Amino acid sequence: MTENGSDKVADGRPREAPHPLSGRPDLRRVGANPDFWYPVALSRSVRNGQVAAAAFAGERIALYRARSGAVHALEDRCAHRQVPLSMGVVDGETLRCCYHAWAYRGDGRISQIPYLSKGDARPPRGVRAYPVREAYGLVFVFPGDPEKAEVTALPDVPAFASPAYRTMTFSRTVRCHYSFMHENLLDMNHQFLHRGVVGKLQPKLLGYESGPTSVEARYLFTHTGGKRNRSASLLAAEGLGGQASSDVMTIRTEYPYQTLDLVPEKADHPVLRLWAVYVPEDAEQRVCHAYGLLMIEKPRIPAALNVAWPFIRHFTERVFAEDRMAVEAEQRAWDEQGEDRNHEVFSLILDVRDVLRTNGVPLHPRATANTRPCEGLVP
Repeated sequence: MTENGSDKVADGRPREAPHPLSGRPDLRRVGANPDFWYPVALSRSVRNGQVAAAAFAGERIALYRARSGAVHALEDRCAHRQVPLSMGVVDGETLRCCYHAWAYRGDGRISQIPYLSKGDARPPRGVRAYPVREAYGLVFVFPGDPEKAEVTALPDVPAFASPAYRTMTFSRTVRCHYSFMHENLLDMNHQFLHRGVVGKLQPKLLGYESGPTSVEARYLFTHTGGKRNRSASLLAAEGLGGQASSDVMTIRTEYPYQTLDLVPEKADHPVLRLWAVYVPEDAEQRVCHAYGLLMIEKPRIPAALNVAWPFIRHFTERVFAEDRMAVEAEQRAWDEQGEDRNHEVFSLILDVRDVLRTNGVPLHPRATANTRPCEGLVP
């Protein structure tokens, strides 16, 4: 366990400052580990008989929903002329390329080439198919080793199905390396950024724990003045009276996901729960797609939440917009300087950087984009 202010990591070694001269890998050059389930689309965006384009770390993916209702995920290129399959047409259980109507099954194999005759060249087997699952209103794919997909669990989000909570889903593109998003949520000392929305908040780190794959921090939040958005009060469970309260917020990075639980003063369970993940889109992983599930406890009078719902969404969108402004500015600084020159002093963030480094993979964007073997082709 590592407490706030410690100058040592968990095993007792002196902590190293993350500086370009330290010899440690630049975190912004570390890729997301593909051996996990990542959402790449909202379920409702992949309609029956339709195709949708998605991506993971530069790998373009075509999602299609077959007549049976099952969603399939294929490498987004036709093995024939490399035209994107996301431009294709769903035909029953298969996906046809829009160019020459080559038909692909959900496993990526070619089921039909309409004009193929006996004298023609031997065709390829097909394209890569990704393991795919639907959960929580999201379409998840497993971009890593397919043999690991069966033994790797989907993220656990128990509150999503609970009748005690109502869920708000977020899906936004953010132009930054995914690690900036992990740091932003864990480092609640940045509340000054949101002063126009939440007023004056005093966050106090109560303590945190670090492990090989996770970092969990607990904060005490106290509202000390200033104008506070009404939706912020509702989310903090202050009720219609708007009485001030202190809230305990627990934030956890459990690689590669993040969660947040907010428990108001005198409450014994969270009134707000967040699950989030930041999915890299481009090969250099300087752009990510943030997916979030915000689960809010239903009040004693359910209609009150229905009335407040659009205001709560507006509030959360404002907070997210301010966070996005900050992390995208961090990414621009990295792009301009060509390296990570920030000088972090908060031991909690130093620990989460270590977790992201050790669980990530080497980032070789050009090799990933240009020299990746074409799976499923006949030698």
